[in-house]
Amino acid sequence: MTVTSAPAVRTSTSWLLAVILAGQFMAILDVSIVNVASPVIRADLGTSGSGLQMIVSGYTIAYAMLLITGARLGGRHGGRRLFLYGLAGFTAASLACGLAVSAGQLIAFRFLQGAGAALMVPQVLSMIQANFTGASRARALSLYATVISGAAVVGQVLGGLLVSADLFGTSWRPVFLVNVPIGLGLLVLGARLLPPGGPSRHRPLDLPGLVTLSLAVSLLVVPLVLGHEQDWPLWGWVAIAASVALAGVFVLVERRAAAPLVPARVVRAPGVVPSALAIFGAMATYGGFLLTIALHLQGALGDSPLAAGLAFVPGAAGFAVASLNWRRVPERLHRRMIVTSFGVAGLGYLLLALALGGGGHGQPLLTVAFAVIGLGLGGAFSPVLAVGLAQAAPEDAPDVSGLFVMVTQLGQVVGVATFGTLYLDGGSVIGTGVALAATIVLTGVCALPLLRR
Repeated sequence: MTVTSAPAVRTSTSWLLAVILAGQFMAILDVSIVNVASPVIRADLGTSGSGLQMIVSGYTIAYAMLLITGARLGGRHGGRRLFLYGLAGFTAASLACGLAVSAGQLIAFRFLQGAGAALMVPQVLSMIQANFTGASRARALSLYATVISGAAVVGQVLGGLLVSADLFGTSWRPVFLVNVPIGLGLLVLGARLLPPGGPSRHRPLDLPGLVTLSLAVSLLVVPLVLGHEQDWPLWGWVAIAASVALAGVFVLVERRAAAPLVPARVVRAPGVVPSALAIFGAMATYGGFLLTIALHLQGALGDSPLAAGLAFVPGAAGFAVASLNWRRVPERLHRRMIVTSFGVAGLGYLLLALALGGGGHGQPLLTVAFAVIGLGLGGAFSPVLAVGLAQAAPEDAPDVSGLFVMVTQLGQVVGVATFGTLYLDGGSVIGTGVALAATIVLTGVCALPLLRR
């Protein structure tokens, strides 16, 4: 009986992982796939520059704003239920985006897409934490990290392919409609295969905390997303200052809350804060790297969107190789590997600046630089997730997962805004590469407390 039951368990967890990571993949994909289609969308719908920014970024704004809410709802009502609800909303909103006939409709449906993703994505880490242990959890986290990296690159390549193909004269619409059959298939599989998994803890919703944090995140993300397009208006700086003030209010509210969004014991757990800072820094440089180099390849060097997307493949491959193989390193070296890998990524960013600084594509050094960046970030991201999650008790998995997913998304938004602004406001590709290198080295310094077990 033991012999026959073990394969069934492995099959069940393998299917579980496949379903939830496919949902994660779609959510990440939708950030980058629309970037490639944005010029065609603008021409077809006749939208303004700020309207186009909201089409591209409305998804990210809603996504980042509601992630913690999605994590808490998953802890209250069960990860399976919230994952399926979020997936259904994301799929329906994707269909609506693909059928939109005006910029206003598309903006509204993009916000709904982001809300669906915010309900779905936090449950992925929670379900990994709840259903995998030991080596199987480490493997699941490696695949999770690979999906995050690969989806961003695949989105750029797939977006270029779909827009160029102009299937049945549908122009940009397939970049949204491609989600519909995949989402429907995942809904069927998820309803059959995901474990029932009820709420981890019957805690009330911390509505004051949710409102305060959502406003703080919104007031930070919106000006960062729209600031460059509108030449950094005064309202943007006021919003950022208000975000900082609301963050302080959030801390005070949480101290008095009966059921805080992020319990103090979670924040005080060894490794959680350094891990969150490391994740934030890694994703900030990665998001800034993807945007600025795509702009440089398509703008200064004249590459097509498809060619620019394909240029990132060595980086995604390096990330995947490191993410899927870091467990082969002896466990006693995992924490050192995190800090060392950030140094490797810094070297890659410097090689990137050197390769592109001459005004051309700088091959083959550019390919080497992409691969080194991917190896460095991949060698840090998966272990830091494993170390951070290992500090949390199972009942706190939704809270830690929500925290890590939120800093992942906020890191990308901040990275795109800061490094994108640096490049677009006259900064050279050399200066941008050096800034990326300095940031990732500082991230490695923030990760030094992880060396203490």
